[in-house]
Amino acid sequence: MAPSTTLKGDQFDCAQFEALVKRRFFFSESFEIYRTAPNFQGDNRGLYDYGPPGCALQTNIVDVWRKHFVLEENMLEVDCTVITPETVLKTSGHVDKFADWMCKDLAKGEYLRADHLVENVLQSRLASGAKGTTKKDPKLDEATIKLYNEILAQIDNYDGPELGQLIKEHDIRNPDGNGEVQPPIPFNLMFRSTVGPSAAAPVYLRPETAQGQFLNFRKLLEFNQGAMPFASASIGKSYRNEISPRSGLLRVREFLMAEIEYYVDPDAKEHERFHEVTSLELPLLAKQTQLDGKTTLRKMSIEDAVKSKTIDNETLGYFLGRIMLFLLKVGVDPSKLRFRQHLDNEMAHYACDCWDAELFTSHGWIECVGCADRSAYDLTVHSNFTGYPLTVRELLQTGPIRVEVWQALLDKKLVGPRFKRDAKVVQDSVEALAQPVLEKLAADLEINGIITLDTIKPLADGRSAVELSKDLLTIKKVAHLQTTRQYTPNVIEPSFGIGRILYSVLEHTYWHRPQDAARAVLSLPLAVAPTKVLIVPLSAQPQFVPITRRLSSRLRALGISNNIDSSSASIGKRYARNDELGTPLGITVDFDTVVNGSITLRDRDSTAQLRGSEDDVLKAVKSLVGGNESWEEIAQYLKPFSTLEQDES
Repeated sequence: MAPSTTLKGDQFDCAQFEALVKRRFFFSESFEIYRTAPNFQGDNRGLYDYGPPGCALQTNIVDVWRKHFVLEENMLEVDCTVITPETVLKTSGHVDKFADWMCKDLAKGEYLRADHLVENVLQSRLASGAKGTTKKDPKLDEATIKLYNEILAQIDNYDGPELGQLIKEHDIRNPDGNGEVQPPIPFNLMFRSTVGPSAAAPVYLRPETAQGQFLNFRKLLEFNQGAMPFASASIGKSYRNEISPRSGLLRVREFLMAEIEYYVDPDAKEHERFHEVTSLELPLLAKQTQLDGKTTLRKMSIEDAVKSKTIDNETLGYFLGRIMLFLLKVGVDPSKLRFRQHLDNEMAHYACDCWDAELFTSHGWIECVGCADRSAYDLTVHSNFTGYPLTVRELLQTGPIRVEVWQALLDKKLVGPRFKRDAKVVQDSVEALAQPVLEKLAADLEINGIITLDTIKPLADGRSAVELSKDLLTIKKVAHLQTTRQYTPNVIEPSFGIGRILYSVLEHTYWHRPQDAARAVLSLPLAVAPTKVLIVPLSAQPQFVPITRRLSSRLRALGISNNIDSSSASIGKRYARNDELGTPLGITVDFDTVVNGSITLRDRDSTAQLRGSEDDVLKAVKSLVGGNESWEEIAQYLKPFSTLEQDES
């Protein structure tokens, strides 16, 4: 893996970067002052607080996300509870399957995520090129290097036993102390709690915002006047009990998510705006490339990727294109972006296709956005369990048609006395049966005279199935005129980890002035920069105070965040410390301002300066912040400006 570089191509210095974001309080470990407190019991790893610039940056990224998706796509936004009953997450499969594989270092008592352990150790061996580091790998010859790269290319495709075999074969140990680790075991990532004093109602903190959206599908469909397709969206905190949090904001236990659920007819996955993204080229790492042990990216237009079925369908392709445009808009370096297709073992069994938008950082490739075609799984399982129809019913455009359907009828005179208080559950379970299931059960009933039916809810005695014989149940084909079509929508889900995107953007926009590594700059786009404008009086002269206050007030009235720095430091130093905060524009107030009202506008990245009247400069600032003009365009009506008094060297 090639080392990470700054925005300007210099080698990325992790220590300097981390010192910058900590010093400028973009984010910090939670409960930090308690780390050395006596008798402190607790694990604060994976928990972070955002400082003023971090809060503003996160808010601005979310604001761009909302405008780019919710407003632009006319999505229906919801805000659902974090606390989720166990039954809901049991139905969705999270209680049984939402787990990672972990190993334990018995000597240290430390738990490690198995796939990350294998990945980190093999990458370290490749990076060091050391010879004779282990008994089983006496040297990193060409064959060993090739094997390691093949394993790394497919790392997400290994399950627990396969990871255990890799750990054994390659003598992989805990890098912190070189201790042997036990075979991987599954660890559920959800935080469990209870509601109320009785502790009889188990709940979990949600690991994603999706389930709340699915459960409100019927209300959203009605709000949308029954029109399909449509999308819901949600922004909120989610929680995952990570095995070994590390790498700052990249692996945390509490994080902000922004998720979209796009509900679409399973027989019509075309998108009416697909033509807008067809020519966009995506850097793709397809499934087969990874299975071949390679990580070579292939640039393909979205149109070609969909036509070749590299990407499963138009709607999925459309959202991949929109995801890329969003990431570029908030400051992602396009050369450090790729879309990686999920391998079979990591893709949910119900998914048709899934791609991750991954961003390259000093920690390697990091998944920041997942975009999956979840088929009809979620709506189906929740509907089957509750008996509540999460379906769409549409009038047939061609008029009524004659169809034959399977129909199941229970003899209610016998069902009531036989099942007593479970009778309604049995009745609802029969009514919830889909056509393919009814067809199979009809054949079983004809051959065996009895069938076993899974119930949508547990029965009074705890059973989850009942036996129904021919005297109770009749399944037959009936013909009728159909005027409507009923179906369960498929769901395309783009899911964004806002914290990971924020961290990656900070790395991607980080650089330093030539020949001066101490003069760091964050080239954050105007759209997401925490503060848009720095107002700098030339000195602490009292005559500058009313001018700077007026400028600040006028900018606030335009909705433009700004800050006045009237400290005693030189202008160069004041600009330098605000370059570290990513402030894109600066306004200098000097003695000429007092005389003729003119002010200077500075560009952060180039340090170029333009001069004009207060009105003209504020007009230019508004235009720049709104994305209506570039620096080159405003330079057509503002004059270039340079003076030794404001020399930043």
